[in-house]
Amino acid sequence: MPEIKLLDGKKISFTKSINGFDITKKISKSLEKSALIMEVNGELKDLSFQIKKDSKVKVITDKDKEGLDVMRHDAAHIMAMAVQELYPGTQVTIGPVIENGFYYDFARKEPFTSDDLKKIEKKMSEIIDRDVKTKREVWERNKAISHFKKIGEKYKAEIIESIPESEELSVYHHGDTWHDLCRGPHLVSSKQIGKAFKLTKVSGAYWRGDSNNEMLQRIYGTCWSSKKELDDYLNRLEEAEKRDHRKLGKEMDLFHFREESPGSVFWHEKGWNLFQRLIEYMRLKQRNAGYKEINTPELLDKSLWEKSGHWDKFGELMFTSETPDKKTFAIKPMNCPGCVQIFKQGLKSYRDLPLKLSEFGKVHRYEPSGALHGLLRVRAFTQDDAHIFCTEEQITDECISVTNLILDIYKNLGFTKVFLKFSDRPEKRVGDDSIWDKSEKALLAAIKKTKLEFETNKGEGAFYGPKIEFVLRDAIGRDWQCGTLQVDLNLPGRLGATFVDKDGSKKTPVMLHRALFGSLERFIGILIENYAGKLPFWLNPTQVVVLPISEEHNKYAKKIFEDLFKEGIKCEVDLRNQKINYKIREHSLAKAPLLFICGDKEIKENSVTIRKLGSEKQEKIKLDKAINKMNLLNKLPI
Repeated sequence: MPEIKLLDGKKISFTKSINGFDITKKISKSLEKSALIMEVNGELKDLSFQIKKDSKVKVITDKDKEGLDVMRHDAAHIMAMAVQELYPGTQVTIGPVIENGFYYDFARKEPFTSDDLKKIEKKMSEIIDRDVKTKREVWERNKAISHFKKIGEKYKAEIIESIPESEELSVYHHGDTWHDLCRGPHLVSSKQIGKAFKLTKVSGAYWRGDSNNEMLQRIYGTCWSSKKELDDYLNRLEEAEKRDHRKLGKEMDLFHFREESPGSVFWHEKGWNLFQRLIEYMRLKQRNAGYKEINTPELLDKSLWEKSGHWDKFGELMFTSETPDKKTFAIKPMNCPGCVQIFKQGLKSYRDLPLKLSEFGKVHRYEPSGALHGLLRVRAFTQDDAHIFCTEEQITDECISVTNLILDIYKNLGFTKVFLKFSDRPEKRVGDDSIWDKSEKALLAAIKKTKLEFETNKGEGAFYGPKIEFVLRDAIGRDWQCGTLQVDLNLPGRLGATFVDKDGSKKTPVMLHRALFGSLERFIGILIENYAGKLPFWLNPTQVVVLPISEEHNKYAKKIFEDLFKEGIKCEVDLRNQKINYKIREHSLAKAPLLFICGDKEIKENSVTIRKLGSEKQEKIKLDKAINKMNLLNKLPI
């Protein structure tokens, strides 16, 4: 009979097979009330699941991530149930849990409106109040296909037909009539979902993500353990909308996109100024850290991509071109193979290692048009790449060095909340296990030295080596995966990179792939949203705008502009015949950090009145002191 080992190590013995209800009843009344599902030997199960052998069990509540996920999954089912009660004839397709919520795709001729979402929410509340019970059944494959076709659910039938025959088919019933094909697990009843949910939007989505298929309607929702958590999340959504980099980019005159080149950025003067200033800062940081900057061609022969292995892995994402002499070239989706070619030029010795080669390389990858999202998801972007060629013995020190550099740069840019993800060896991989041991040990040593929070993604490393991902938390609590550090045990050998070791033998170097931001375009989008457009002074593409109060003050305004310009301050002078308050509002909307206002008094005293963005307070200061102050603010944060 089963012995149950709990998370705290406590063991409970039973005389017959049991389920989750029996376990929670044995532990405490409070747990019996709060239990949602359980984890049995590492697998999530319904509380009704029968345990017949010794097992390790964790009871999941709404305090656990898995508990919140199952609440969201049930909310998706109840939403689909509500939709079909309100709009008979609507077909359901798939409804997964996503970050912060859930969605369900529906096939319906009439479009859903915002009023429909309110009706669906109301119906969901009614179903939750009815406390409909959940029941799981295992169905035979042909029976399931026949049943869903019979009730007009062709999409469900198609899903079942694509599931491997060896896989068990489970159907979940919510109440007496509504049911859905689902792996589960699920809550015991609808009442456990609670009322902390909200339907947020509706959009189009192709069936199975294929633009050749029919368009469906996707309703998004969010669900939380408490009303406070829901309200906090909705406030974050509202704040995120205000900070949308696409909206701010237009207001600040930074960039735009066009259909003629989807997923490619048209940088305006101010946006390109911001882009180049960020590169200037990074160049200096990298130079001080011993990196040598290189540049490799954007167009490379297909044969190189075949040798590197990228053609098999990424071929469908590459943009290619065939020349009149029938050769196939690909625009590079990454910089690594080109960098290896530079390493191979000339004989390298162990004395040359570690060799750190950095590159701001423009790369192109095909992304479906529906996935493109401003600067955050593009087809053409600039990687802040570096590749460090080193010996096995140097891996640990170099990993620590890279990690410290990345964290220092994030801190200088205002990101102090950083956590890490460590991914170790996958089942299918290249390289000896002894090298994997060293590589994983080196990365873990680098992580532990930072004393930062980290999580392990078991078996999620690249086929060529383990990796660290650096995740930033922004001003409104969103997480962004940015930098990466990967140990490559594969590519140098595939492309014939070698160095001469101390004993005169030729050896293959280890290659560390390192990106600080990953994509400069994406990181600029993150920066804009993190700062709500109010970028640090040294990074801002417009640092000062000089505003004469009236036309008779234009000459003095021009002088101020010229003095600032000579000092390298990014400045503008607004000589338009507009009222001063109108100019102040307009330049504040464009997020100019400082306005220098000048009139009769300022001319007489050789001064300026400074107004800071977001403040109605003004400060009068001598012009030479103001310029000195600007010079101090404009220094790179090294």
